[in-house]
Amino acid sequence: MHAPETTAQRGTGPRPVPGRPGTAAQARDLARDFLHALSPQPTPETTDTVLLVVSELVTNALRHAGGLTSLKLYAGKGTVDVVVRDPSATPPHERPADLKGASGGFGWPLVRHLAAEVAVTLSPPGGGKSIRATLAR
Repeated sequence: MHAPETTAQRGTGPRPVPGRPGTAAQARDLARDFLHALSPQPTPETTDTVLLVVSELVTNALRHAGGLTSLKLYAGKGTVDVVVRDPSATPPHERPADLKGASGGFGWPLVRHLAAEVAVTLSPPGGGKSIRATLAR
């Protein structure tokens, strides 16, 4: 199995991000550093939204898809893209939310609500999938 890969890109080519997130908290820290390096910096509201989407997508990969293969962040003129890859070929789906908070069910609908666009791309057999969430900057 390949080690997770983390890169950030600002439109001029990839910029490696130190570390490899093994948890949603580590992924949020890397995303926060990425956003902080942008010029102009995103608004606090945009930063919170990006961090929430990163957290939800990484958590879903770790809990439901066999782990995180990679996390990539891209910043365009008016957008930030969060791309998470995992080894599962099963597309994400909504499930009943656990209102007691024990098993979740809120993440995927939340990502779809917060993102301007969400795309799921299945890789060839055995290659897993990538999920790209595009957020307004």
